[in-house]
Amino acid sequence: MRIRLLAGAAAGLTLALVGAVPAGAATAGNASLSVLHGVPDLTVDVYVNGALTLDNFAPGDLAGPLDLAPGTYTVAITAADAADASAPVIGPVDLPLAADMDYTAVAHLDAAGAPTATLFTNDISNTAAGEGRLTVRHVAAAPAVDVLAGGTAVISGLVNPKESILNLAPGTISASVAAAGTTAPVIGPADVSVVEGTNTIVYAWGSLEANNLALAVQTISGLHSAPAGVPSGELGLASDSPASPAPLLLGAALLVAAGGVVLMVRRTPVRLPRD
Repeated sequence: MRIRLLAGAAAGLTLALVGAVPAGAATAGNASLSVLHGVPDLTVDVYVNGALTLDNFAPGDLAGPLDLAPGTYTVAITAADAADASAPVIGPVDLPLAADMDYTAVAHLDAAGAPTATLFTNDISNTAAGEGRLTVRHVAAAPAVDVLAGGTAVISGLVNPKESILNLAPGTISASVAAAGTTAPVIGPADVSVVEGTNTIVYAWGSLEANNLALAVQTISGLHSAPAGVPSGELGLASDSPASPAPLLLGAALLVAAGGVVLMVRRTPVRLPRD
């Protein structure tokens, strides 16, 4: 799925999509892999095991989840329309994927502004009854940040490429990102929904120096303590306002809560290499 941002005058917009594969259809014993492009101003191609898998992948695009057999996959990120993976701008990097695990691979800038890649393991353990999970990941060219809720730091000193996880009661949080030890937002404030039985994953990406910091949001639902089906991955994106996600394969909902942004969504095929 390709998700692009266009400037607009919307304070809130919800889009619902139904994918080609029903929720809960992930193969038992396989790994789930999503891919986020968090390098500004660089459209790329993504090769997996030497095969072109994502074509013309643009900044802010969030694709997946891909249903993959466990094993180690070699990923190379090249300039758009490269003939092959021989001259990557990032990588090649080896991604070890274990059975029944959920991952997000992020191409992003390190704290100094150099392109890099990070593989995150998503927490798909059951949430406590009556709770949701909020994961915040710093993948921006920026120093340490604090995450503020209602003007108070709830996460302090988060550095690139680390994450922090909170288990919270369901509700809506007015969140913003500020330089560590300060309260002046560099992203937000924006409303973030914490949903029972769902891991809402927020990525701060882009470059502070280039003034193009943005947020991407991914959710993984079905994590209730009581049986509620097989967990399914859902993806979404927002800039200066997180979104409830929209997945490539499993169906989704996108929410733009603030910041005057309109989302346009179109599907693009994802080609999986054969081992």
